[in-house]
Amino acid sequence: MAYPYRHEKEVRLLSEHFGDLEARTVEGWKARGGYQGLAKALEIGREQVIEEVKASGLRGRGGAGFPTGVKWSFMPKDQNRPHYLLCNADES
Repeated sequence: MAYPYRHEKEVRLLSEHFGDLEARTVEGWKARGGYQGLAKALEIGREQVIEEVKASGLRGRGGAGFPTGVKWSFMPKDQNRPHYLLCNADES
């Protein structure tokens, strides 16, 4: 679905499928290439995901701009018990 206010040269990366009702279901989203990142993350494993995030230079949006990959590496590696990650999603 094209929106009337969309500029002709606009390239949507995150909202490409906004308005696409078929993309609301898991099957519809997968048919449009959805969940490829999740599949890759599960394939390469925890440590490689963290290394890729570190290499990307992604940083938090808080005042300190702490490196996300470093923060993720603080999660315990022991998989014999549950772990919980809390995040503040109020940073812009």
